[in-house]
Amino acid sequence: MKSRILLRAIISAMVIGLALGAVLHSQLDSDSIKTLSGYLNMVTDVFLRLIKMVIAPLVLATLAGGVASMAGGGSVGRVGFKAISWFLVASVASLGIGLVLANIFEPGVGLNMRVDNQPTGSTGLNTAAFSLAGFLSHVFPKSIIEAMGNNEVLQIVVFSIFFGCALAFVKRQTGNTKIIEILDEVASVMFRVTDYVMCVAPLAVAAAITSTIAVHGLDMVVSFGKLVAEFFLGLAILWSLICTAGYIGLGQRFKVLLKHLREPVLIAFSTASSEAAYPRNIAALEAFGTNKRVSSFVLPLGYSFNLDGSMMYQAFIVMFLAQAYNIEMTFMHQVLVLLTFLVISKGTAGVARGSLVVLAAGLPMVGLPESGLLLILAIDPILDMARTATNVFGCGVAAAVIGKHSEVAELSEEHSTVTQAA
Repeated sequence: MKSRILLRAIISAMVIGLALGAVLHSQLDSDSIKTLSGYLNMVTDVFLRLIKMVIAPLVLATLAGGVASMAGGGSVGRVGFKAISWFLVASVASLGIGLVLANIFEPGVGLNMRVDNQPTGSTGLNTAAFSLAGFLSHVFPKSIIEAMGNNEVLQIVVFSIFFGCALAFVKRQTGNTKIIEILDEVASVMFRVTDYVMCVAPLAVAAAITSTIAVHGLDMVVSFGKLVAEFFLGLAILWSLICTAGYIGLGQRFKVLLKHLREPVLIAFSTASSEAAYPRNIAALEAFGTNKRVSSFVLPLGYSFNLDGSMMYQAFIVMFLAQAYNIEMTFMHQVLVLLTFLVISKGTAGVARGSLVVLAAGLPMVGLPESGLLLILAIDPILDMARTATNVFGCGVAAAVIGKHSEVAELSEEHSTVTQAA
């Protein structure tokens, strides 16, 4: 499906889903809505499964091939340093925006919740993975087959880096590039499979939006309108910072990048899944002209370490809950919050509902009740859509900017080598 047609189809599906969900919510009883939502979620689940089917071989083929091409000249270390530096600065900025806005607007003030009278019930979130052992299990694979089977992107990245460096060594020793060529062919095939899968995207988007609105209704936005509006304002500020960095790094070409990123960002927003947008994101960067070796290296890393929207969400919600429970947060306490979530958020790769899980794991660490999350579960689907789209957008801009400056560095090195030889 051509990109422009697909983009229009997704936007239309979002509008249809919004309208149909509102009608169903007003006309059907709760049991009927629950049953219907289950059927609609099946459509979305099929689409997400098809996308996940593509991700593991696509990441392995593109990343291993890219590392093999870069490893000889030491480019992997330089690109990796630039990527991690970008991710760290973006993470601190995202957390900082969340904390500052929550201090300015005080969205939780007036709720007067009491710690000894918390909402009853369980959040249903598994926080067991947030130990040192759990974090390491999300980083270092014991089997690449298991990692691919479970779509553990970070584990696939680690294996691909080792595999790509080994390929580069073998290429230098033997001059044999057959495996690299095979990886390039596998990547091309997986991109074609992605095109087939994306034909289902509009239907999946319509089903996802209809299900969410049918269950929760538009009232969930109205009831928490202040919180939602302030969170979206924070995301707008974050987007403006990302756009400023992108414009500084890319100049006038940044406008072209925005056009290419529209489709993956819309997919991420409508499905609340970064994975669903990954194949189109890497294709958008290739269409923009980003060095394929760089984008295939930076983008998977970004999906694990550059979660701009999720981090702003975590900081904002922590302050909201502290205010709701009338728990004073000093400046040093807020710095502790920032550092805590800066660290534990890096373990969210492969964890379902990652941002909520991070919050559930981190709240006790900063002295807040975990059950307070029950206050925001109703509106979390809307917040999740927005923060996921922000994550995808931030990763795309980071890969494009790092790709351009890595190309400039390589050209400078080549020019210096030619000059010395002359």
